[in-house]
Amino acid sequence: MAYQNLQDFIAALEKAGELRRIAVPVDPYLEISAIAGRIMGEEGPALLFERVRGSAYPLAINLMGSERRMAMALSAESLDAKAREIGELIAWAWSVARDFNPFAAIPQALPRLPAALSLIPRKRSRPLCQEVIDDQAGFDSLPVITCWPEDGGPFLTLPLVCTEDPETGGRNMGMYRMQVYDNRTAGMHWHLHKDGAHFFQKYRDRGERMPVAVALGCDPAVIYAATAPLPEGVWEILFAGFLRGKGAGVCKATLSGLLVPADAEFILEGYVDPAESRMEGPFGDHTGFYSLPDEYPVFHLQRLTRRKNPVYPATIVGIPPKEDCWMAKATERLFLPFLKQLCPEIADLAMPFEGVFHNCVIVSVRKRFPGHARKVMNFLWGMGQMMYTKCIIAVDEEVNPHNSSEVAWRAFNNVDGKRDIVFSEGPLDALDHSSPLPRYGTRIGIDATRKGPDEGHTRPWPKPLTMGQAVEELVSRRWKEYGF
Repeated sequence: MAYQNLQDFIAALEKAGELRRIAVPVDPYLEISAIAGRIMGEEGPALLFERVRGSAYPLAINLMGSERRMAMALSAESLDAKAREIGELIAWAWSVARDFNPFAAIPQALPRLPAALSLIPRKRSRPLCQEVIDDQAGFDSLPVITCWPEDGGPFLTLPLVCTEDPETGGRNMGMYRMQVYDNRTAGMHWHLHKDGAHFFQKYRDRGERMPVAVALGCDPAVIYAATAPLPEGVWEILFAGFLRGKGAGVCKATLSGLLVPADAEFILEGYVDPAESRMEGPFGDHTGFYSLPDEYPVFHLQRLTRRKNPVYPATIVGIPPKEDCWMAKATERLFLPFLKQLCPEIADLAMPFEGVFHNCVIVSVRKRFPGHARKVMNFLWGMGQMMYTKCIIAVDEEVNPHNSSEVAWRAFNNVDGKRDIVFSEGPLDALDHSSPLPRYGTRIGIDATRKGPDEGHTRPWPKPLTMGQAVEELVSRRWKEYGF
């Protein structure tokens, strides 16, 4: 069942024993992030800080910081269960498109029609996010946290930035961190490759201010959708409706025609002036390093609207594991059915926490021909935000890509440096600090699959050590008899 809003999710977490309230006063400067970082490292509960110094609003953090809570956020028993649901839908749609027969397709589609129509965003005339309209309050009223000692300042870390294409009317809701400069201005850290930045470039070419609205605190499916690597032009609110099984509520912002999540805790309305930029950063990032300061556009806050008694959402990023690792795990599982439909030779895929989203992908491949592993690597580098992946390790189908020890054993033993290392030049994430040029560099592929004569390996390939299934099952049955 879909959650109505953030506080509905918080109540569900508390009921499930997944949330802890902290009633003592805490400081938004480093103290909250230090507490949350320790809890995240232990896969501990979500936290609700009820008394944050300098603000009247409570702060929630680590709401999706475990596999169970991430699944709860998507109203699913598990991430794999949600992935199976998506996979079944994709397989059905693909079969209809492949063997289209209107006499068969229409009867098959009719039972799905009510569910499909329910995913359409629902416009609200009396939204929660506009219970209070305040032209005086600014960033200083919010419990914005400073995450790391050398950060450039306090940052909004879970903002859903709502923008619109001035030419096509296409909409985007992306998660771009925002450094608070003062009570009325903040940095807008949208990357060159993101939709928000594309819209901004169009406003700059037209010499016009860009209306922007920032939502803080929504139904968790809406929050996650803002981070999802969707195809360009797909509105994240639609994807959120698909995930929650019910269309997300939207409403018009009070100062513009932008559509924003109707059940948000806060909406920050304002604009970005293309003629203005300011140094943003450094920021302790999910890479585990401080991202370098750079020039970014400036958001000007004109109006704050909110619920009567809102909760401010936050997260921190840094050396894994952190809450964002579980959001990345959701992306790994939910988008795997799409990848497998387009590239059926993919058996499974893992994005280890140490790779912090896109620095490493491990893929198990059903090899059928020479160079097949390289074909899969190039496919992945060509898929949207996977172009950022710095390292792809390909292993054989029977290898579990989620078992890092097994993957390392195969890679360390199976790889010939000259034959099995692939270099690919292309775009890199703006946060990558290792490449000589910003946003562009060299990615590496490692083919750790077994090789045969058709790939130049004329020597026999040895079999891995195994007792065999029958012996292993016998030992498992008699394990206690042995005294263990």
